[in-house]
Amino acid sequence: MSEVLFEYMRVGNNVKVTAIESSTKVEVSVIVPASLSEEQMQIQALQKLRYVLRKKAAEE
Repeated sequence: MSEVLFEYMRVGNNVKVTAIESSTKVEVSVIVPASLSEEQMQIQALQKLRYVLRKKAAEE
């Protein structure tokens, strides 16, 4: 996996975290509690991004 970009958008008591894998332009979003640390938010988004990338690779 190459560079991953993160975007954070506060939505009430939650944060929408978007992770974008720069080389493939695959984008995923997760909603997490605002009480999590930035690192914990990134881990959640990365887990989903890895899942989606594995799924796309299996389909090819």
